[in-house]
Amino acid sequence: MRHVSRFCEILIDSRILTIRGQRVLLDSDLAELYGVTTKALKQSVERNIERFPDDFSYTLTREELAILRSQIVTSSSGYGGARYLPRVFTEHGVAMLSSVLRSPKSCEGERRDHPGVRTTPKVTRYSR
Repeated sequence: MRHVSRFCEILIDSRILTIRGQRVLLDSDLAELYGVTTKALKQSVERNIERFPDDFSYTLTREELAILRSQIVTSSSGYGGARYLPRVFTEHGVAMLSSVLRSPKSCEGERRDHPGVRTTPKVTRYSR
């Protein structure tokens, strides 16, 4: 089981990009990892948009997409290509995404630590 977990970690790490100074994952990569379509993933986010502030998730600009396409191979903007600008997710956005998606893999991730997401300690504030 440890080998499978390590493989998943390597697979996720290989898809992490740095955009706007943040380590992020593309919506299409996350959809593939969670076993849902990109359309379903985006719909889940739109239905729960209040859970995804800009430091959790944001849509790339056309300029950012052009730079990204020049660095990696993505689908063309012609027939069969993406019709919308991609959305990217930070570490916290990935954790939140797991709570809004309704897929077996996202539910599995809620029950145990997801190999690609490092959870941060919970901070409790006490008011006097």
